Amino acid sequence: MELKERISQWVDAHRDELIRDIGRLVAVKSVRGESAPGAPFGPGPRAALDEALAMCREYGFETEIYGGAVGTASFNSLPSALDILGHLDVVGEGEGWDTDPYRATLGGDGCLYGRGVDDDKGPVVMALTALRCLRELGVELKQGCRLIMGTDEESGSEDLPYFYGENPPAPHTFTPDTGFPVYNTEKGRWAPSLSAAWDSSGALPRVASLQGGFRVNVIPGDASAVVLGLDAETALWSAHSAAGACAVDLLAEPVEGGVRLTVHGTQGHAASPWEANNALTALLSILSALPLAEDAPVNAAVRALSELFPHGSWGGQGLGIAQSDELCGELTASLDVVELGGSGFHGWLDCRVPTCATEANCRLPAVRALAESGIAAEGAMSRPHHTPGEGDFVRTLLRCYETYTGLRGECLSTGGGTYVHDIEGGVGFGVAMPGFQSNLHGANERLDVTSALTAVKIFALAVSELCGK
Repeated sequence: MELKERISQWVDAHRDELIRDIGRLVAVKSVRGESAPGAPFGPGPRAALDEALAMCREYGFETEIYGGAVGTASFNSLPSALDILGHLDVVGEGEGWDTDPYRATLGGDGCLYGRGVDDDKGPVVMALTALRCLRELGVELKQGCRLIMGTDEESGSEDLPYFYGENPPAPHTFTPDTGFPVYNTEKGRWAPSLSAAWDSSGALPRVASLQGGFRVNVIPGDASAVVLGLDAETALWSAHSAAGACAVDLLAEPVEGGVRLTVHGTQGHAASPWEANNALTALLSILSALPLAEDAPVNAAVRALSELFPHGSWGGQGLGIAQSDELCGELTASLDVVELGGSGFHGWLDCRVPTCATEANCRLPAVRALAESGIAAEGAMSRPHHTPGEGDFVRTLLRCYETYTGLRGECLSTGGGTYVHDIEGGVGFGVAMPGFQSNLHGANERLDVTSALTAVKIFALAVSELCGK
């Protein structure tokens, strides 16, 4: 029997164990927290790392841990020819789940639901299962393969130096943190902090406070503001058309001296803003439609933010930096965090930039546009990442993908920044199949189980071909 069929039979026979093992990691809430001894990114990420390493040891793999931040599992004792680089930290659950986000739940649609099933705990378990498959089938590799598991990908990848400070990358690296077939190009990123200050005012009606978002790379699904000097009925009447145009739910609740407005949109990943509905920019648009006092600086700031980041326009048009190229596609810009009071605000902007973006045509014009409204932007811009698709490594990955899917393999680009962004020759490989919506970073994150089994088979065959010669 050919190795392809042997892998396929083994993986299909271990479906339930794959689901069980993913559930073990999903149950650990691994959102970044306060640093502690042995847990530089908080107790949650460290607990997820400990659980993952325990799982690796249970299946007979040698493990190591680096600074409580990164763990590895090695197929054998040979130098690694292939690193599979995934992460165990997750973004917060947010609102709107139909299941417990920290309990992997199999739905009637054949999908597994839970925070991290797709990004990136499920893929880590799939990679481990692929290595386990080869070991239990008795496949001997002539070169090494490492599964590397980090704990801070979602918050800046500050974990990677713990490992790469001591170890060079393998000749080949892929991360199962994008999708299939192969993502060999990643946009660059500009994620500046934003801030402004103004004189407080007693003019009415005025915005007293506004809160939206909790992480720079997550488009907020909820946002709220308190407006003084306006009753709930008037606010709803004035904002009705704007809320409808933004396609969000709007709630108005009386508070002392005014009204609290709460907007419900759809949370999502900042790399694909078209798949979400930004509650923060919707709220800014709604507030701008209210009969606010013209002479209150805070109201002027709200209107300026709404003009700079018009709801539903995520291409940087309000900043004057809209652009695209053939390799990466369009620039995206999403305002994802704002904390505003009567005399100032701070926030975060997330721009994913194509190869044509430069300091001169992107960052500096945006900084000037923001400054014209009294908003300061601080932060450097990183360049895109690209690995040529003509080499043996990428061709092997595409061939393994085609073997088990029957689909044509091709190289794609992504707005998401992954662990391989600064690793020469690194690519994204798996796990979502083309066209599947995993809801990563949003409510009801999901993983198609049938596709997950296929991904394990693809990984196993790829490891055998890349490390078996």
